[in-house]
Amino acid sequence: MEERDFQSLRVEQDGHIVTLTFNKPEKKNPLSQELVNELLWALDDAEADDEVRVIVLTGAGNAFSAGADLKGMTAERGKLEKKGEFDDLLLRFDAMKKPVVARIPGYVMGGAMGIVACCHFAIACESALLGTPEIKRGLFPMMIMAVLQRVVHARELLKLMLLGDKISAAKAKEIGLLSEVVPDDQLDARVAELAGQLARQSPTAMRMGLNAYNEQRKMSVEDALPYLREQLYAVLASEDAKEGLAAFFQKREPQWSGR
Repeated sequence: MEERDFQSLRVEQDGHIVTLTFNKPEKKNPLSQELVNELLWALDDAEADDEVRVIVLTGAGNAFSAGADLKGMTAERGKLEKKGEFDDLLLRFDAMKKPVVARIPGYVMGGAMGIVACCHFAIACESALLGTPEIKRGLFPMMIMAVLQRVVHARELLKLMLLGDKISAAKAKEIGLLSEVVPDDQLDARVAELAGQLARQSPTAMRMGLNAYNEQRKMSVEDALPYLREQLYAVLASEDAKEGLAAFFQKREPQWSGR
């Protein structure tokens, strides 16, 4: 990963896994314009680095993020050239070809709920609280509706947005927002276990598979099936597929080249 002068984001790489941490714990990691811009840079860097296979997204301290930084909505974006706004960030997740795991150590509010909905996996501790409280401030969670509606049932989503109440991690899993809920003291171990499993998969198959997944979501079934047939042939022609099949027949672990 390229080193950058991030002010609101901490980047740590361990082998094939990179962890991006929202790093303003004293304020519960608000989604400032600076953080949004830095996250856009970091996601691009992670995608471009062949050594990175898995991205873990989390918040420092006892919060993932408390949502939009209302005081900092018009603040400067920090030291980096502007890459985009919050809607660009949500769209960037939509195009990721490497799996993103949300590690949720506590509060997730407002716009941060949209980020969680965009991640491929979302694991929270039991004590986490989640919500879209904008209605109580005379606002509404407009942009994140587009991504929340993909994972949350319509009536549950309307209840969240129109009442603005906080919900437990268990409830968030029940309505589809979270993949898993684990005891607080097991959060790190479970995230590490999942990230490790993903890092051992073929990077070629993950890249091509996630790209196909992203593209086919935009299509009708009639258009998606022939497109996916072509993608199947393409992945079968990859070096990783040939290695994976050879390893299966030879009863050994595959050695992925990433090609």
